[in-house]
Amino acid sequence: MTIRAVVDAVGHYLPERVVPNSHFESFLDTSDEWIRTRSGIESRRFAAEDQTTSDLAVLAAEEALQKAGMSAEELDGVLVATSTPDLTFPSVATMVQSRIGMTRGFAFDVQAVCAGFIYALANANALILAGQAKKLLVIGAETFSRIMDWDDRATCVLFGDGAGALILSAEDGSGTNSDRGILSTDLNSDGRHKDMLYVDGGVSSTGTSGKLRMQGNLLFRQAVEKLSFTADTSLSKVGLSHEDVDWIVPHQANIRIIAGTAKKLGIPMERVIVTVQDHGNTSAASIPLAMAAGVEEGKIKRGDILVSEAIGGGLAWGSVVLRW
Repeated sequence: MTIRAVVDAVGHYLPERVVPNSHFESFLDTSDEWIRTRSGIESRRFAAEDQTTSDLAVLAAEEALQKAGMSAEELDGVLVATSTPDLTFPSVATMVQSRIGMTRGFAFDVQAVCAGFIYALANANALILAGQAKKLLVIGAETFSRIMDWDDRATCVLFGDGAGALILSAEDGSGTNSDRGILSTDLNSDGRHKDMLYVDGGVSSTGTSGKLRMQGNLLFRQAVEKLSFTADTSLSKVGLSHEDVDWIVPHQANIRIIAGTAKKLGIPMERVIVTVQDHGNTSAASIPLAMAAGVEEGKIKRGDILVSEAIGGGLAWGSVVLRW
């Protein structure tokens, strides 16, 4: 008998403020056409001034719990993937733990930038397989609007805010790829490429939060190759092929990266969940937000094979294969 980490429910939250591409035309040398052509983004959401990352995470968590028909006291742990925490410490996860009424178990943050949710899922899966937990809440939540340089048209038009949450439960499986739940994971990083995507501030360097800096062209060339390779690796670990994949649920960074990766994998765009046009790049929140959208739209169904992959600052990248 094999233990699997199975998805019970998915929840999400997007801030109320919708920011169309036209918003940037008043203070940047840019246009709606320029942004759409280069990124596929049409709009994004920005958190209200009084909203923090933990606020978004709590709302996504509450929806996931409601859909699962669970109380917070049934959870053994909370993992939050974020690069935009409310405070240097304590973790966003402990704030979520408190606010949803969970008084037992553990909570911690995972920081791998845009790959953060993949890293959090891999860690949650390992905790469940090791017997450390039976029910876990895994959240991706970001307020990237707080670290934008509004004079940098190459970056500030790309990012948005939001949160998505999955509830994972330990269930018995057969040990084959016919099981529901997380079937395989693959994690990678290469710190030599730090300068491609980073924030130019921090506690021990500048004492400030800093602003996001990105070498977009270099990152694009790295992304498609690494994302397709990690997806292939995760599939091969469980004896699955591209033909077995029902849906790719990728990190929503850029439509050209999404399309390029799908093409390299030989999977048509009709089998890719795409939300970048409405959300922008929400970093660690993008995959669970896309999963929530896929379920709400009736695309993702029980038993479907999903491949999720992401790459972010570090560079850090990875993938997960799961049966919904």
